[in-house]
Amino acid sequence: MSTAMEYRSGIGYDVHPLVSGRKLFLGGVEIPYERGLLGHSDADVLLHALADAVLGAAGLGDIGEHFPDTDLKYKGASSLLLLETVRQCAAKAGFSIANVDCVLLAEEPKIKPYKDTMKNNIARALDVEPGQVNIKATTNEKLGFVGEKKGMAAYATALLRRQA
Repeated sequence: MSTAMEYRSGIGYDVHPLVSGRKLFLGGVEIPYERGLLGHSDADVLLHALADAVLGAAGLGDIGEHFPDTDLKYKGASSLLLLETVRQCAAKAGFSIANVDCVLLAEEPKIKPYKDTMKNNIARALDVEPGQVNIKATTNEKLGFVGEKKGMAAYATALLRRQA
């Protein structure tokens, strides 16, 4: 039996506009804020970028292929459940998660009070320890749509491994 491991990395990116009348979900946490992100599911931009990173590393396409916005069963869906499904797809292909790293681009609100809960949510969905999950946030220094508080964006990377 081979003990060699194959490692693969993936990157994900997502963006959603901020609108009135929606709840704001980031990292699977409902965050009190005057507006929320517009999207077919709960529009959790952080988890969508992360799902794309995992899918990319596993060579399994992207989130739009797995959860199309034309499918009503995903309307209002929890992005944590979508991320868990993505992990299951990667596991079926023989992959486990080594680590993930995410960055949220938003002028506000501050996410520091919610980061531990976000990490725990992501760790549970990916079946890893919280120490294998990293979350960062930055502003856009008032530049562009993020800086003008018109939307939020996120980047994520994932490192996957499987027995070679």
